[in-house]
Amino acid sequence: MGADIEPSDCERRWAPRLVRLCGQIRAEARSAMAAAVAAGALDLAARAVRQGAGDVTYAVDARVEAAIERWTEAIAREEALSVLTEDSGWRHRGPDGRGGVRERPGFDHGGPRIALDPIDGTRNLMCDLRSAWTVVSFAPPGACAPRLRDVTLGIVREIPATRGARFRPLVALAGGACAFEERELSEEKLVRARALDTGDDARVDHGYFPIFRYSPDQRPALAHIEAGLAERLRAHEGANLRHFFDAQYISNAGQLFLLAVGTYRMIVDVRGWLAARGGATTVASHPYDVAGAIVCARAAGCVVEGALGAELDFELDVVPPVSFVGFANAATARRIRPHLEAALRALPHAT
Repeated sequence: MGADIEPSDCERRWAPRLVRLCGQIRAEARSAMAAAVAAGALDLAARAVRQGAGDVTYAVDARVEAAIERWTEAIAREEALSVLTEDSGWRHRGPDGRGGVRERPGFDHGGPRIALDPIDGTRNLMCDLRSAWTVVSFAPPGACAPRLRDVTLGIVREIPATRGARFRPLVALAGGACAFEERELSEEKLVRARALDTGDDARVDHGYFPIFRYSPDQRPALAHIEAGLAERLRAHEGANLRHFFDAQYISNAGQLFLLAVGTYRMIVDVRGWLAARGGATTVASHPYDVAGAIVCARAAGCVVEGALGAELDFELDVVPPVSFVGFANAATARRIRPHLEAALRALPHAT
């Protein structure tokens, strides 16, 4: 759970439950994908079912949401809790005193506040292209919606494509260490485990430095930022741009996982910042996509902050857009941040 900070009774009690829930989510998602692949019908898994509270709900999402609903109902018969998913938003439930469950009016019920992104990276997974991730953001009891600063436990667990035989989970307490594991899918047999430490290597090449470009209308502006950053790193830091690699991973949790394990040296997702700057709207990262993953990345030694070095804090809900910048470690942040900020400020307003 973390080498530097001992979990409270609340986190100690809830972490195993949440890990088991992640296992149920992974099993449901992979079962749906395996059936679609076997039938030669990936289009069925990729079918849009409805517009959820935070994002489009696809067929594979709907199956997982049903599993979360069963899990929540079972716990709510015994104790109160608040659960957020991208399909339903926040729901507050607890015992009705007769062995059943009743809805609660809000957060002030004495139970935990848990935000879930069951499948972050649905678009990768439903095409059997790349892993998706389950993100858990756990906050202890409170009277209102939690913010990032209230999240005391982050869990990120991999949902591999159907060809995968292993998965990788991260678990971290806010302010503690980040535990990395690799496990066999069969019976979750542990293969290896270690505490993550991203070190102090501050290289500006021979690695992945992606600026995420999701929406086609924003790609020219984001490419302008990337070109400006790369040129500044070449001119001022001696970067070899032949080895300044890009990766477009449609999963914020996957991006932050790769930052935490040292594969990415930097990740920039400023979609919301860019849209607000131009008085527009866009599809941006959601709080439930990233909160638990940010806790894990920071516990591994990464620096994760807002655009232009702003403090990163947000309410966990389905609506607020989140922009963030992540660096592998503090040394990398010190070296790259000035050049990234210069590239962001140099973006023409007409772009």
